[in-house]
Amino acid sequence: MANIQSAIKRNKQNEKRRLRNRVFRGQARTSVKKARVAIASAEKEEARVKVMDAVKALDKAASKGIIHKNNAARRKSRLMKQLVALEK
Repeated sequence: MANIQSAIKRNKQNEKRRLRNRVFRGQARTSVKKARVAIASAEKEEARVKVMDAVKALDKAASKGIIHKNNAARRKSRLMKQLVALEK
C-alpha cells in the first residue's frame, strides 16, 4: 500500500480508469464473439449486422486508447475476411 500522497492519488486514478476501460473492452470482446457466432451460424444478414456492430465497438475502444489502433484493425480485418468467405 502506498504511503506517499501522490502515489495514493495515482492508485485512485488508475482504479477509476481501469473500471472505465473495462466497460469498453468488454463491449468490444462481446460484440466480436457475437459476430463470430453469427458467422458460424451461416445467417448472412445477421452476420453482417453483428460484424458492423463489432467494428463499431472496436473503433470506439481504439479511439479511447483502450486497445491499440493496429489491434483493432487486425481484429476487424479478420472478421471481415470471415464475413466475405461466408457470403461467397
